[in-house]
Amino acid sequence: MHKSVLSEEALEYLKCEDKKVILDCTVGGGGHSEEILKRLPPGGRLVGIDADTKALETAEANLKVFKGAFVLAHANFRDFDSVLRKLEIDRVDGMLFDLGISSFQLEDPERGFSFARSGSLDMRMDTTGAKPLWEVLKRMDEKTLAGIIRDLGEERFWRRIAKAIVSQEKKAQIRDSAELAALIRSSVRYSRASRIDPATRTFQALRIYINDELGALKEALNKASAFLSPDARIVVISFHSLEDRIVKHTFREQAKQGALEILTKKPVMAGEAEKVQNPRSRSAKLRAARSIKD
Repeated sequence: MHKSVLSEEALEYLKCEDKKVILDCTVGGGGHSEEILKRLPPGGRLVGIDADTKALETAEANLKVFKGAFVLAHANFRDFDSVLRKLEIDRVDGMLFDLGISSFQLEDPERGFSFARSGSLDMRMDTTGAKPLWEVLKRMDEKTLAGIIRDLGEERFWRRIAKAIVSQEKKAQIRDSAELAALIRSSVRYSRASRIDPATRTFQALRIYINDELGALKEALNKASAFLSPDARIVVISFHSLEDRIVKHTFREQAKQGALEILTKKPVMAGEAEKVQNPRSRSAKLRAARSIKD
């Protein structure tokens, strides 16, 4: 079962109790949205968007008791402005981004996100568009692949892994996630006693690449302040150092421009109890800011 990370902390910064419209840019299964809806005042409204159509179906079912108080839309969070315009909403009083991947996405073998399961090597958040990873890999050269694994996965064995993947692709196409994971493990020094599976960083890098996650985050954050009401809150929960760096730098730049006041001098991390209950929270970092424009 998917558990929303840093839920109480996110709600504390959003201050939903006196807000009219909250935008959940990554609604997922509706975990954060459910808690937001519980706290919104009468007449308050939640807009939830997600690139994953299966996630939206799950959220619709989980939030049914709040029917009439929310609306869901299929979109990448980089396109939240288009969603708001279609709903004739000019400004929102709160904006939440919970980045990364959810438990139910990892547990679905046909999505290809997990290196622990055999399934189609897809990795798309939005399966209605673009091409699955297996199709992209067969056309990718070794230099490009190596750069992706190095830069997006921060993997020390990037050359070795890229060479192994491209070599295998020339023999027979890789279309299974477990097959790719096994290939990565065989290309590096691997011990089952290792703290982290050697496929972890490469899978992460390929997922970030195929979904252009960093590009989407930069685009969304750069235009977010234009859609925030005075005193509106923006909260971002990231799970990767590259994501957190983008959030930190964007908030700082917009604070210099007088658009935002940073509320978190340092990122908020999960407590020990949450880390034990939800291992996914170990790498989570929350940053929040407040709109200070007129």
